[in-house]
Amino acid sequence: MPTDQAPPAAVRPGAEPFAFPGGAAGGGTGVLLVHGFTGSPFSIRPWGEHLAAAGFAVRAPLLPGHGTRWQDCNASTEEQWLAAVSGALDELAAECDRVVVGGLSMGGTLAIRLAELRPDDIAGLVLVNPSLLTERLDAKLLPLLARLTPRWKAIADDIKKPGVTERAYAALPTRAVLGLRRLWTATRADLARVTAPLLVFRSVTDHVVEPASVRVLLAGVSSTDTTEVLLEDSYHVATLDNDAPRIFAGSVDWIRARVPATRDGAP
Repeated sequence: MPTDQAPPAAVRPGAEPFAFPGGAAGGGTGVLLVHGFTGSPFSIRPWGEHLAAAGFAVRAPLLPGHGTRWQDCNASTEEQWLAAVSGALDELAAECDRVVVGGLSMGGTLAIRLAELRPDDIAGLVLVNPSLLTERLDAKLLPLLARLTPRWKAIADDIKKPGVTERAYAALPTRAVLGLRRLWTATRADLARVTAPLLVFRSVTDHVVEPASVRVLLAGVSSTDTTEVLLEDSYHVATLDNDAPRIFAGSVDWIRARVPATRDGAP
């Protein structure tokens, strides 16, 4: 049996999904967090812990093909990733009065896609370096590369802070990247369906996702409440980088300002 068709491997320590119950300070609000391509919930766990400490119920699923080995990612599809996120949204919505969705990189893409497909179920979006496209010239060779080789140079650990790793795959699964590109195309086509309030954190220096993704996002959505925050001291995986405290605190303040508590009384 070819290596990339072997049964899925066990989940790596630290890559497990997580869920934290909400507290009174959260006012019945839940936050669904989604990790990025080739990564795992490890990259967003500190964010989730901060949100939980603020009283919000938090859930972060492990996307199919992630958190194990790169070969498993090649056997997964964008439909499976979206189904996993949508299922997690259902679970969180059953516990909470309203749900905000946050995401890092491709996790941001999936969050946007959810807001397009299920606008009535999402109270807001909080995105960190979301991806919607690439301007890299070598990306044009990807369909050919995917036929020639199942892996390519990794895109992991674009982090400015010394000694920090996101524990993502050490190889880029080329066939799975084709699924990511299809997800980008579908999401860009439906951006006008996004009406939820939107907060996006963008690293000024990002070696993975170009600024064009956020430009396209903000130009395409129908949301009337959009905020872009520039991160001057972090690279792509900003949730583990120098600006992480700013993201965490900013998320809490933004959610509380736009999603007032209603569980124990009138808004």
